[in-house]
Parts: sequence; C-alpha cells; structure tokens
Amino acid sequence: MKRLEDVWPLFGLQLSTPRLTLNPVRDEQLPGLVDAVLAGIHDPAVMPFSVPWTDAPRDELIKGTVQHQWRQRCTVGPENWTINLAVCLGGRVIGVQDLSARNLSIERTVHTGSWLTQAEQGKGLGTEMRSAVLQFAFDHLGAQWAVSDAASWNAASLTVSRNLGYGHNGVSRTEVRPGEAATIHHVRLPAESFNRPGWAISVTGFEAARGSLLAR
Repeated sequence: MKRLEDVWPLFGLQLSTPRLTLNPVRDEQLPGLVDAVLAGIHDPAVMPFSVPWTDAPRDELIKGTVQHQWRQRCTVGPENWTINLAVCLGGRVIGVQDLSARNLSIERTVHTGSWLTQAEQGKGLGTEMRSAVLQFAFDHLGAQWAVSDAASWNAASLTVSRNLGYGHNGVSRTEVRPGEAATIHHVRLPAESFNRPGWAISVTGFEAARGSLLAR
C-alpha cells in the first residue's frame, strides 16, 4: 500500500535544526496547529499580518485555519507555490514558517513569513526557523535572494531579519484592519550576505519533492 508521501511527495519533506523540525503541515497536525493559534500569536491591540485573520471569532478562526492549509496545498506547482511548514518543538506544533516562490528558476527569489505562539517567542526560535528555510532555499532550491517584510512596530521580526543579513528594501503602507493602516518595512537578503548560524539543517525527502517546487 502506498504511503501519503508517495502520492503527495511534499509530505515527505522535513527540515531539522538543533531544536526544531519543520515539515509541510499534515492533517494530523491540524489540531495542534489550531491549539497554537488559539493560545495567542500577538497582542490583540496590533496586527502583524496583512490579512487580519487572527481577528476572526473563535469558531471562524478554527475553521479558517484548517481551510487555509487545505487551500494552499491545491495551488502548489513548480511555477508558483507556497509551502506552510509546521514548526515543531519536541513534537508539538508551535508555529508556522512559510516559504513561497514564483518562477523560481527564473526570478531566483523566495519570500518568507512566519508566526510563533506567544509562549515560545523571545527564545531565538524565530531566528532558527528562518535560518532553516533560508538554508533550504539557497542550498537546495538554488535561490539567490530572499525577501520578507514586517510592520514598523514589529521589532522582533525586523531584528531577526537584520541579524540574518537582510538589507532595507523600501517601505509601503497597507491597510491591516478596516480603516487602519500600517507602515511595512520590506527587506531583501542576497545569498552571499546570509549570516549563517553555526549549524546546518538536515533535509530529508527533498529529492522526491523536487518536482513539486522546481521546473524541470
């Protein structure tokens, strides 16, 4: 009998760091993912996301979180993809690190975004999970640049970017809630400027998943 990763190879992909494992969100991880969301990601007084999905009522938030994961899977193809990686600490889902690209073989650029449940913030895990996907993008996918962004008030995210070697790449204004705008700082990291950590990721399942992410 075939395994799930035999028919959807991305489910076999896993990145491992000294403390974390990251893998495309599987259905059996959805309850843990919802628990992490409900535990709280940010101060309700501010909105770190360009789409204010965490403002939804509890029942809608649970449903929307699950639907979003299913929806993202359906759009994955070599020319345009987003992978939501469940970030696990000791086998428990504590956040999501996403990695996306459009025409990667031509543009050579990836975009990252992430969140961590509040109880796990301030421990260096945000830097560790971003470092993991940057290593994967530069060393396995052949990316030459990585871009990201964060609201001007989000010092934690901007500090992670600065420490990893990103440079300023402009600002914009975005409506993050109805009638409420935020200044967004955009950052860009050339592969040669990446401040690599003192460890390297372990990657399993990439060869089988390659065709889902890279044009032949």
